[in-house]
Amino acid sequence: MSSTLRGWRRRVSVAAIGAATLAIGVLTAPGASAQDFPGADEIVSSPNMKHELNIPPSAPLAGTGSTGTDIAFQGHYAFVGNYLGFTIYDIKNPRKTKIVSQVLCPGSQNDISISGDLVFLSTDSRRSDDSCNSVSQNDGSKAYWEGIKIFDVSDKRAPRYVKAVETACGSHTHTLVPSKDHKTAYLYVSSYSPSASISKCQPPHDKISIVEVPLRNPRAAKVAATPVLFPDGGNPGDGNPYPNGTSATTGCHDITAYPEQDLAAGACMGDGVLFDISNRLAPREIDRVQDDAHFAFWHSATFNNAGTKVVFTDELGGGGAATCNAEIGQERGADGIYDIVGRGDNRKLVFKSYFKIDRFQTDDENCVAHNGSLIPVKGKDIMVQAWYMGGIQVWDFTDSSKPKKIGFIERGPAADPDTGGGSWSAYYYNGYIFSSDLGKGFDVISINDPRTNPAKHVRMDELNVQTQGRYGR
Repeated sequence: MSSTLRGWRRRVSVAAIGAATLAIGVLTAPGASAQDFPGADEIVSSPNMKHELNIPPSAPLAGTGSTGTDIAFQGHYAFVGNYLGFTIYDIKNPRKTKIVSQVLCPGSQNDISISGDLVFLSTDSRRSDDSCNSVSQNDGSKAYWEGIKIFDVSDKRAPRYVKAVETACGSHTHTLVPSKDHKTAYLYVSSYSPSASISKCQPPHDKISIVEVPLRNPRAAKVAATPVLFPDGGNPGDGNPYPNGTSATTGCHDITAYPEQDLAAGACMGDGVLFDISNRLAPREIDRVQDDAHFAFWHSATFNNAGTKVVFTDELGGGGAATCNAEIGQERGADGIYDIVGRGDNRKLVFKSYFKIDRFQTDDENCVAHNGSLIPVKGKDIMVQAWYMGGIQVWDFTDSSKPKKIGFIERGPAADPDTGGGSWSAYYYNGYIFSSDLGKGFDVISINDPRTNPAKHVRMDELNVQTQGRYGR
């Protein structure tokens, strides 16, 4: 979620920012006739997708301040972030998923990843200290802390806080990049929006922080490098207001790594970047692209399995606006598909097409391209993706120029504005789709389609979606 709307939680009134929508029906399946919008909290889907289970938020990660965020997986467990902490779910039988433990440790966004027995959390809000008992410290001139927290989860029923590492401007997201000998985890920490009024987040902030974690001695974790990625300052932005403006680059929102190929793709506000990460502590730009006519905020990135394409997302409206409507259209708040052409330092990101859901949403539903993952079908490029209250979409970009819909599932507008929000992350793992909803908790979804069913035979032991590996060898 963009910093411009970090304080947003549940309901958004798009009328307040001047965006309108048309009452155009939802298609429940390819070729189906138009129908009315789904009712409040009503779940609708294409015939090939089914909602199996929802586990709503529960204490202590419920109520004021609770917002579901990202997901990591290991074995038969899912680790789900929340602005108030994180939850460990047992997903051995996905249809009977259950909570194993919950950790109360406030600090947005609590973006999460896992390596072995270690869980890493991002804190991108100024806190009074680095403990799990801290309180908000909004005055940037007073003492505060933000950065990375590390937990030992060897006992899933009783996670243990191990270490905190402070980083400049906090940690909005982080990306786990293993060292080549797999003895060290490097965390590429993305943060942005510096201000002269914030003592530890001064402009310019054209860099990332790289936290080095010795896996056998996580207490020795430290900031090992702070490489400047944009010595030229990056995209200056155009100063235009929503919905037509482009963000200035003051850091990165998210980075996805493909360590086996020594590649990373940076979604950096006003820029999309391809990096060489053969030297883990010194990412080096290979190519950079901008799209000021269509992209407002480069939010996240996904490689295809071959590492020959990148899907970038545009978080138009910061995750708090209803951008899935006729007025905004199909080329903003969308995915941008880029082929990687050439070799070595001559590789280029070449734009091929946009992809966006075609189910128009009401003006009470925030909707924009958000977090997703590949569905591991050998020889195909298929992705499942969250669109906040636009639901979850499965789509095929094997032909970069002609992406195709496969299936979807979504809820209607929230009956209770305090439990709205939509899917933040929708990821495929070992046969099922798992979704972290901002307000409604954890969802389990199945898909039965000949185009995706081969993925059911692919098993993974660990999955951090922003750390991609090759499947189908």
